[in-house]
Amino acid sequence: MAEVTSSTLRTLLALIVGLAAGIALATVPGHGAAAAVAVIEPVGTVWIDAIRMTVIPLVITLVISGVGGATDLRRVGRLGAWAVPVFVALLVAGGLFTMVVAPAVMRGLTIAPEVAASLRASAGAPAVAEAARHMPSLTQRIVDMVPVNPLKAAADGAVLPVLVFTLVLGLAIAQLDRARQEALVGWFRALADALLVIVGWILAVAPIGIFALAVPLGFRMGMAAAGAIIYYVATLSGIALAVTLLLYPVAVVAGRMPLRRFARAVLPAQAVAFSTRSSLAALPALLAAARDTLGLPPIIDGFVLPLAVTLFRVNVPIGWIVGALFLGKLYGVHVGAAQLLTIVATGTLLSFSVPGIPSASLFLLVPLLVNLGLPPEGVGLLIAVDAIPDMCKTTANVTAHLTAATILARVERTKERGAA
Repeated sequence: MAEVTSSTLRTLLALIVGLAAGIALATVPGHGAAAAVAVIEPVGTVWIDAIRMTVIPLVITLVISGVGGATDLRRVGRLGAWAVPVFVALLVAGGLFTMVVAPAVMRGLTIAPEVAASLRASAGAPAVAEAARHMPSLTQRIVDMVPVNPLKAAADGAVLPVLVFTLVLGLAIAQLDRARQEALVGWFRALADALLVIVGWILAVAPIGIFALAVPLGFRMGMAAAGAIIYYVATLSGIALAVTLLLYPVAVVAGRMPLRRFARAVLPAQAVAFSTRSSLAALPALLAAARDTLGLPPIIDGFVLPLAVTLFRVNVPIGWIVGALFLGKLYGVHVGAAQLLTIVATGTLLSFSVPGIPSASLFLLVPLLVNLGLPPEGVGLLIAVDAIPDMCKTTANVTAHLTAATILARVERTKERGAA
């Protein structure tokens, strides 16, 4: 326990020191500071690439060993059936909290006409419009869930198709005779254990990787714009962090998890999420937290956490509400309670289909903006300034993933006691 606490503190300290160093470098005149950042940044890139190297193999081996080795497939089905309402409940709760808080905060924002005109002129970036045109439709994303070539999907880092294929393969392995089932599952379980050793090596140097990622983040934050944009960034970041904090008592009450234990477990994953803006990159840290710190059942890290990281993004209704309110101020369009409820409902439903690219949920916001009477090009401005809020939104995501895991672990323990 002392070793886990020490590692967590080192990771947190590396994040803080890295951000402070980057912000300090941003104040240094000349090109020397930018050159220093350019030297440091590849170290963080190599570290995060090492994490991503393990993600697809981990998903495959853990799901197959968890599902394929299940003696009772009804257990897997039961957890899957419980996971969806748990995800939806947390999404709706985060959306309703934002719906109450965000309008009150955004009332304090006043945008002068000349500032609004300048911001509107910068909103419709051609690159953003081009990217929005090439976003796959919801129908196409559903079709792509079943991979024509699972190996290509794995090579492309498309986790959802890989998860679907692996889940089907795991279910098929569970139907084999006992000898062949145990042979296959034993091989995948051994491979998963070997991969977790690699993850342990990567996480052991986490302070170095986190520092190298945090320095360029701080460097760019130090050059952030002012005024209305800062107000929007601070509002969205603050609400995302507030939702993150509110998830702790949810884990304590609904997941029956001691507060200090949960906080210690989730912190390394939060540090990775904050510095990389990637829930997927935080998956190995989440698996380590579930298995080593929280002691959750193997079915949780073998099935629930890969499912959550692939499908569950609690930040979507939060970001959409604050973004719509900001654009309403910018374009002089009133966004009332009825429209905010529509955003919560739509954001909850569409969050499960958000593709795995940076700021992807904001691209999906375009049709809803049109329905609200807001110009779709406004989303370009939200995407342009999303780097800092996205760090906080991703932190909320991984906290929600582990919160949902504790709740579902409690459901599983309760069912097991009832069956005993």
